Amino acid sequence: MPQDARYAPDSPYAWLRLAVTLLVGSVACVGTWSVVVVLPSVQAEFGTLRAGASLPYTCVMIGFGVGNIVMGRIADRFGIVVPIVMGALMLCIGYVLAGLSQSLWQFALAHLVFVGFGTGAGFAPLIADLSHWFRRHRGLAVVFGASGSYLAGVIWPQLITWGVAQHGWRITHIGIGLAALAVMLPLAWFFRRRPSAESMAAAEASSAGARGDLGLSPPQLQTLLAVAGFCCCVAMAMPQVHIVAYCADLGYGVARGADMLSLMLLLGIVSRIGSGFVSDRIGGAATLALGSLMQGMALFLYLWFDGLTSLYIVTGIFGLFQGGIVPMYAVIIREYLPPREAGVRIGIVMSATILGMAFGGYVSGWIFDLFASYRIAFLNGLAWNLANLGIVCWLMLRARPRQGLAMA
Repeated sequence: MPQDARYAPDSPYAWLRLAVTLLVGSVACVGTWSVVVVLPSVQAEFGTLRAGASLPYTCVMIGFGVGNIVMGRIADRFGIVVPIVMGALMLCIGYVLAGLSQSLWQFALAHLVFVGFGTGAGFAPLIADLSHWFRRHRGLAVVFGASGSYLAGVIWPQLITWGVAQHGWRITHIGIGLAALAVMLPLAWFFRRRPSAESMAAAEASSAGARGDLGLSPPQLQTLLAVAGFCCCVAMAMPQVHIVAYCADLGYGVARGADMLSLMLLLGIVSRIGSGFVSDRIGGAATLALGSLMQGMALFLYLWFDGLTSLYIVTGIFGLFQGGIVPMYAVIIREYLPPREAGVRIGIVMSATILGMAFGGYVSGWIFDLFASYRIAFLNGLAWNLANLGIVCWLMLRARPRQGLAMA
């Protein structure tokens, strides 16, 4: 097989690259889950209230959001190897410093500066790099790459729980840092090959033509996608952040709520993979609109059904459609925006979704405190979801007449 053909888009090498990407992402995204698991231990260690113990999570999410953008920009300029190496080193340093922390602010600062940024290397930059290696199956590849964060949520909490029980949270944090370095650093060399100039030129021409059909400049489309991502994740945060508390308020207990959250995340993986198959057939924007519509329907069902069995069913429906929404923004960016800027542009939109999750979780709690009911909070989420759906449908309608005119 000729050298060029072996590394062409959708080649066996591309699929192998996808598998290694999933492994690296599942290791790097430990940062978004570890704080949640050790929160009670950290609270007891530093003698703080629950709000204080939650500060490191806020810090790691801020670092994660900024890291997606910065690491994406570095990947655009120097290739994905540099962010992976930087991420491995920053995760190692951050977790070692966290394990040696003598105060809560030191623990939080280690997560803000090192753990959050290092985790950022394992999401948007990896998705952007992977999108260059697929053309016919790009949607499927992107959602598999994005599933690393969900897979990390399945594996790492179990390992961390065991480590804390056996060795304490400090040794566990140091072990996480060393494990991330041991896995990510050797695998970085595998990503040294970059897409060919011919492949990037073809992708550039394709995205420019699609953008011309849409009739929007890159900054305009980037802004619309960021706003849409923020809106959909404000809506998404309501069940994800508050389902456990909601079940407790209804008298079903925290354990039932935790079961529903696990069900939601498990079906979210199914949704994420399924959306990849769908987007390869109908496009990223149409798949995003479909997911947004179904997420809105699930939020609407939460308003009418609060029985234990019905909540399991509605939560399953919600998980089955929300998991595939966020990766579709990366697919749309690769369809319409310059591929050489994919890392930073995907990073910006992913950061907007993270900000939306943070804001949505907070505002839902604030609404509950104000009205002593989650009903208004669900209505608030539904309103934000409708805003997202409106933006996506407007983009689809704007592109369709131009595409029809070009065909005529």
